[in-house]
Amino acid sequence: MLLVWMLGFLMLIFSACARCPLTLTPSEMVVRFGDPVSINCSTSATDVEGMGWETPFGGTGFEPPPVVTWRVEKLEEWTPSPFCYATLVDGSQCTVSPVITVYKTPDFVSVSDMGHGPMVEGREYDLKCDVINVTPVQNLTVTWFRGNKTVLTQTFNESTAIPINTSSTMRFSPQRDYSGLTFRCEAELHLGPKGPKFLSNITSPPYTAVVLYKPFIKACPDHVTVIESAAFSIDMLPCQPDGNPFPTVQWFYEDKLINPSKSLTRTDSGKYTAVVENSLGRSNTSVHITVEYSPSFTCKEHYEITVNDKQQSICEPVGLPTPTLTWFKDGKQMASPQRWKKNDSGKYLLNAHNTHGTAEHTLYLEILYAPEFKEENDSKEVLQGEDVTLSCSADGNPPSNIRWIYTAAVNSNVTTEGKQKTISITKATSTNAGVYICVAENKVGKKTRFVTLMIKGNTSKILFPIIWALLTLLIIGLTLLMVYFHNWQKKRGQYNFVPVCQMSQISI
Repeated sequence: MLLVWMLGFLMLIFSACARCPLTLTPSEMVVRFGDPVSINCSTSATDVEGMGWETPFGGTGFEPPPVVTWRVEKLEEWTPSPFCYATLVDGSQCTVSPVITVYKTPDFVSVSDMGHGPMVEGREYDLKCDVINVTPVQNLTVTWFRGNKTVLTQTFNESTAIPINTSSTMRFSPQRDYSGLTFRCEAELHLGPKGPKFLSNITSPPYTAVVLYKPFIKACPDHVTVIESAAFSIDMLPCQPDGNPFPTVQWFYEDKLINPSKSLTRTDSGKYTAVVENSLGRSNTSVHITVEYSPSFTCKEHYEITVNDKQQSICEPVGLPTPTLTWFKDGKQMASPQRWKKNDSGKYLLNAHNTHGTAEHTLYLEILYAPEFKEENDSKEVLQGEDVTLSCSADGNPPSNIRWIYTAAVNSNVTTEGKQKTISITKATSTNAGVYICVAENKVGKKTRFVTLMIKGNTSKILFPIIWALLTLLIIGLTLLMVYFHNWQKKRGQYNFVPVCQMSQISI
């Protein structure tokens, strides 16, 4: 039988270019290994004496036209090559053969990392897709998926008729976000228009990637503002450490390791640094935290302020944001003075306010100022023998300490009455004359005032000698005048005499 098939096959070759009045239905077919197959061979020619099918393992025998059928209940040949032949009335023969493609879908498909184990970010790796027992390989397409995304499609150039094992390799550099993703491959036979319309793809079980990568912190803000009363701690930040292996996390403040669960207070504002570390490396990130809080006062209840000092140097509230400070005196809001005046002493209410609350504080201000004299420098003239009083007083806060600087005498005495200090001089003499200096001093400053005291002599003791001297000079002058007049009259011959005693009486 095999010899007959071979002879028929040779006849097919030699008659390939000759016209053969046979028609195959279908002339091309795609059939799965083990499925039934049936092909009709027919002719409309009138000169065909008989026809039949031949295969390497037998045929249908010689049958009269117009149709002869080749039928197999279970096709178990990978390269079937049946042919239909016809014997014409002139004794010649011709043959035709169908084109039959036998296919087999893979037994299974799998993905492996070829023993690499966990992958490290940044390095290159190969994943292998094994397709087992498939044919025809030249019609095979392997598609790679990362998650649901297609990343690679591969076809094959092998031309085989029997099932073989084949594989597809995908090379890639894993990224950290690949960790936990699944990779899979699908094997699909594309058998053309003659093949089945709906041929299922064979998909591998998913391969879950494990990617090792250096640690980092994500979702960490640059700056955070929190409220002290909210009991905020570092571990409440949205910072999320990431890395594979999962990293350890340590928080530092001013280069010191801290407990991230401790609530932050107003003194804890500043820069905080998180350090994350695993076997592949370490990294850090920083967050500046501002701890805000409601106003409060730490001021005293009593202040002594030097006149003209700035108000801002007295009592400032603490708080963040910086509180707005309002001053009240006698229940009325007052404008903040630029300088304190000596009449500003009194009781004040301070109100501090920011977005987190309000605080109040009461204090008493004592305005201090240097001594101030009520009188200017002075000069005083008295008669010798008179009583003299020199007074000195000064205003100041605290009250001034007043003292006199002068040359002490037995007839002088200093007394104090209230804020006034007085020098009393009894029956002043020339020794009491001079400059008297009043000094007023307190802890704010010192002032001086000068009083010049002049003593005049007693006129009753010196007035008469002066008068007698003047009268004597007058008498002498008159005498000389009379002598002169007498001489002048004598020269002219006329003389008038006046008794000397009469002139003395007139003078007196």
